[in-house]
This record gives sequence, C-alpha cells and structure tokens, in this order.
Amino acid sequence: MIFKSAKANCHGDYVNANTSSEQCESDVQEIEELLRDINIQQILDPDCTFSSPKPNEEKSNLQRSLAENPDDFLSQLGEETLYYCHEYRYTLSEIWANNRDVREALHVREGTKGHWKRCNISGLAYTEDVTSSVAYHRNLSKTGLRALIYSGDHDMSVPHIGTQQWINSLNMTVADTWRAWYTEGQIAGYTKRYTNDDFALTYATVKGAGHVAPEYKPQQCYAMLKRWFAYYQL
Repeated sequence: MIFKSAKANCHGDYVNANTSSEQCESDVQEIEELLRDINIQQILDPDCTFSSPKPNEEKSNLQRSLAENPDDFLSQLGEETLYYCHEYRYTLSEIWANNRDVREALHVREGTKGHWKRCNISGLAYTEDVTSSVAYHRNLSKTGLRALIYSGDHDMSVPHIGTQQWINSLNMTVADTWRAWYTEGQIAGYTKRYTNDDFALTYATVKGAGHVAPEYKPQQCYAMLKRWFAYYQL
C-alpha cells in the first residue's frame, strides 16, 4: 500500500519529501497524483477544474480570472454554476466591497482605498515561511490562557487528524474525554478538552465543514464560539 510505503520511507516527514529519499519523494508524488482532482478544501465539494487536461494550469488561470476580472467572470456563469462551485462565490465579495453604496456605508473615505481585492494572488511578498507552529502552542500551554482549536472534519488541506496529533504532542492532561457536541439536538461535531496547570485547550471538530469551517457551518460555529466565550462546555 502506498500509505505504508510513504510512512516507512518518509519517516513522518512529508513536508521535506524531496530531501528524505528518492523513494519518499516518489511515494509523495504518487499520493499527490491520486488526490489531484479532489477538492482538498472540502472533500465532498466538486473540483471545478476536473474537466481540464491540465488542472494545475487551469486552476492558476481560474484564480487569475477571479482576481482580475470578477464582473466578466461572473457574467460567463449561470446561477447554477456559480453556486455549484464554492470558490466562485468569493467573487461576489469583491463586487460587493467595491460597490459605492457599500463603501459609503462602511465609511471608506473617498481616495483612501482603491479597488479592494479579497486575495492579491500576484502581490504576495513573503520572505519567510513557518512550516510548524507547534513550538508556539507549546509555549502558550505554559501560560494561564484558554485556547479553542477547531477543524472542519471534511478538510484535507489541514486534516483534523493531524491537528489532533500535534495537540497530543503537547502532552497535556485530558480533562474531558472525546464526546459529541450538539446544536438543536443534532451532533455538530466532537470535542475533547485538555489542561496543563492553569492552561486549558478545547479541541472540536465541526461535522461536515471544510477548511474555513464557518463558511460551511455558520450556525454550528457560532454556537461553538458563543459557548466557549461564555465559559460553557460545548
């Protein structure tokens, strides 16, 4: 099985696969190929570039079209297509935010801000990258703070299983064991609570949610946050 092979050859380091070994790199490439046409933000959502013979190139062109010509892009889509593809809806936020009435309602002073973009794909100027934030969480776990970590359980971009693993690596005490949490009598996800002296961490999954959980399950996420801020159990 490819999973067992990757686990054996990469020794748990899949981020730097190209430096681990040739076999590790080969395994990771095979896995990426198998997942290529899955929407990793929400695995049940359609991948709207599945029909392209060059999906990576098509995705790049799609992002460019969305960012540079949102009005033209939307005019080419029917209503069914617009709501079929989750990422296409982001275009609406750009049109909304650049509407004169909206800008006046938000008190955006004329001339202080040009055309607003949700994501400036071509203008990213990062010089550093943080591949892991676990060390920061480990430092925070030695304070008297509270933390809420939540994951959509249909997110493959940052899978909830991986989140659970790095939380477990902090070696905290389990205060409340794994259980379901509910909204309106229905399971909204699962939760577990940890402590380390005065530090408390609540971890929760959001059932059916993708990468940005509130986009997919706003009601459940609102209930989760409201309870946590009020010091209630989920």
